[in-house]
Amino acid sequence: MYLIDANVLIEDKNRYYAFDIAPGFWAWLDQAHRQSLACSIDAVRDELLEGDDELAAWAHANAAFFRAVDQGTTRHFGDLTAWATSRSFTPAALAEFTGTNADYLLVAYAREHQHTVVTHERSQPNARARVLIPDACLAMGVGTTDTFQMLRQTGARLDLSAGTSTP
Repeated sequence: MYLIDANVLIEDKNRYYAFDIAPGFWAWLDQAHRQSLACSIDAVRDELLEGDDELAAWAHANAAFFRAVDQGTTRHFGDLTAWATSRSFTPAALAEFTGTNADYLLVAYAREHQHTVVTHERSQPNARARVLIPDACLAMGVGTTDTFQMLRQTGARLDLSAGTSTP
């Protein structure tokens, strides 16, 4: 299953898959969720609900897409925290990453449930000012991918609906 980071949903809404020009993406995301191919977590939903836009409305209307962090997820907090503190991250970066941060919870949830995290972040193993999802995932044995690869790997087809489009 693909576990989707907030930055993917935000970027998709703002660029490639805006609600007004690519409703097929959002319909596919709903279908992918029903088929147990994609989901996210409540902490991501909370981030999205802070906005006052179509994405916040979508997150509100699709509460089932977002899963609660379960007890199994908490088993990975110690290892994830130990990895982060063993690196040379700044104290501010560590404080931002650990605890109830959505990225931290996303990585731990993916580890517990053997999901692949979908994110636009790129690995920067020498980063010090911010803990990046791909680096934390690598340390925890969790795979990562981006939106386009997720769509390809699931065989998604975002066809235009029947009818004529105008330039």
